[in-house]
Amino acid sequence: MKSILIALIIGVAAGLIDVIPMIIQKLDKRACWSAFSHWVVLGLIIPFVHWDIQPWFKGLIIGELATIPVMIIVSQRDKKALIPISIFSAILGIGVAVAGSIFIC
Repeated sequence: MKSILIALIIGVAAGLIDVIPMIIQKLDKRACWSAFSHWVVLGLIIPFVHWDIQPWFKGLIIGELATIPVMIIVSQRDKKALIPISIFSAILGIGVAVAGSIFIC
């Protein structure tokens, strides 16, 4: 139970890091809640995936793969947003995985 709580905290932290720039840009509330919940869920998933690779690489892969559906939806309205979304997904995925490897297990 303790590890799930830690994973939840990691996910909330990643969600806040992702959403703060969105709030500053005054983006739609639904988009902000979507991004926040996306990272809360990934915070509960990434640390518990056991692949025989480095945590940072695992986070990079899962972060990018999980963002593909978001990118498909966003690309319809704003193709320029795909690069920042990809970069943030990579950074946050790596961060969630590394934090998980440090604080969980």
